[in-house]
Amino acid sequence: MTKKQDLENLKSEMKKISLPLKKGATNLVFGEGNPDTKIFFLGEGPGYWEDIKARPFVGNAGLFLNQLLQSIKVERKDVFITNVVCYRPPSNRDPFPEEIEAFEPYIDKMLEIIKPKIIVTLGRFSMAKFLPGVKISIVHGKAFDVNWRGRQIKVVPMYHPAAALRNGSVMLQIKEDFLKVPGLLKEMNSKIDAKQIQLI
Repeated sequence: MTKKQDLENLKSEMKKISLPLKKGATNLVFGEGNPDTKIFFLGEGPGYWEDIKARPFVGNAGLFLNQLLQSIKVERKDVFITNVVCYRPPSNRDPFPEEIEAFEPYIDKMLEIIKPKIIVTLGRFSMAKFLPGVKISIVHGKAFDVNWRGRQIKVVPMYHPAAALRNGSVMLQIKEDFLKVPGLLKEMNSKIDAKQIQLI
């Protein structure tokens, strides 16, 4: 079975069960992108337009995320994007801890299927999944080596694009943080090449 089929099966499974926030939402906002990507973006939760269109990051924050991706010459279709909760919280409120916990097995399964090299967390709720107890104002834009279920993954916490739209200094910081991503990818690719040379 391909990664794409595995993700479709997971999506079907999520639609069938009674997850938190489902009752008040229009659609499950599963996630989208390239199942073979090296970069996985994890946000917080769907907003109004995401709920209507059943796609992550399609409102104003999504348009800004698209601009950030363009700034590093990365196509949106070449990454994978989802959120820590996949149904819209009422009135766009923050997701509650028990809601994040209920979705966690499904987010973990997405990560198991895709096996990204870099996870960019957008906002403090997704950051807390990998880096609990830290402040985003201190760690944003830094790369952390995280052992996730026996795999080494680079986790790069960043501000949420919606926060950048509300705050000019945060916007400058997220733009600078995004510019570090190509260097991390290059570094990871060179390590992979070095391993292949050793195997030869």
